[in-house]
Formats: sequence, C-alpha cells, structure tokens
Amino acid sequence: MRVFVLLYNARTENEGIHTIKIGDRNTVLMFVSSDDAERYALMLEAQDFPVPTVEEIDAEEIEDFCQSADYDAELIEDGMLAVPPEANLEAQDWDKETTQPPTSEPESSLADLELEKIRRRLEGLL
Repeated sequence: MRVFVLLYNARTENEGIHTIKIGDRNTVLMFVSSDDAERYALMLEAQDFPVPTVEEIDAEEIEDFCQSADYDAELIEDGMLAVPPEANLEAQDWDKETTQPPTSEPESSLADLELEKIRRRLEGLL
C-alpha cells in the first residue's frame, strides 16, 4: 500500500519527516489521500510552519522507519480531516539550514479566529 507523508527538505541530505507529538510519543501521519495530505500541509502553512512536501512512499517503508526511530505511525483514511496541533515545537537538527518556525506559544484569540476561518474554508473544499 502506498501512502503520502510530509517531508521537509525532501531529497536532500538534510531531509526530515513531519511528526506530531501525542503524549510523549512522536507520530508520523500516513495519509491515504494525497488531497488530504495537501490540505494538512496548507493548514501547517497557515500556522506559519515551514511548508512540507507531500511525498508518496510505501507504507511498509514508513512503518519500518518508525520502528527503527521509536516513532508511532497513524494512518489517516481518505476523507478524514486531520488538523495540526495549534502549537508547534521548535525546529530540530534537520532544520539547521532554514529559518526557525515559531516556538510553542499559545496563540492569541485573533490568530485562533483567523485559523478557524481557514479551517472552515478548507472544510468547504471537501
């Protein structure tokens, strides 16, 4: 089975994969639909996060990577609306050559309203 994941600095020596933190675990999102992965990437961009590249990869390869890196993997079925967390972590070592995204800070209510507007527009595309 082929899935879509979000990569930063794709096809470079400094490549990194997008993960979310669930509890104390890093989780790689594996999207069944490229459209859903693209929507998620746009939501990250709306949060001023570096824009990832959507890449198609064999699901078994991602699961093997997650096992070796002690990460979890979550399959996002077609049509599920995955939403990025509202707070982002600082960039990791893989991101040394690019600008740093914002650190984890609570967003203001104005930013929350703007994000909610973007979410509604994206949901309207479904």
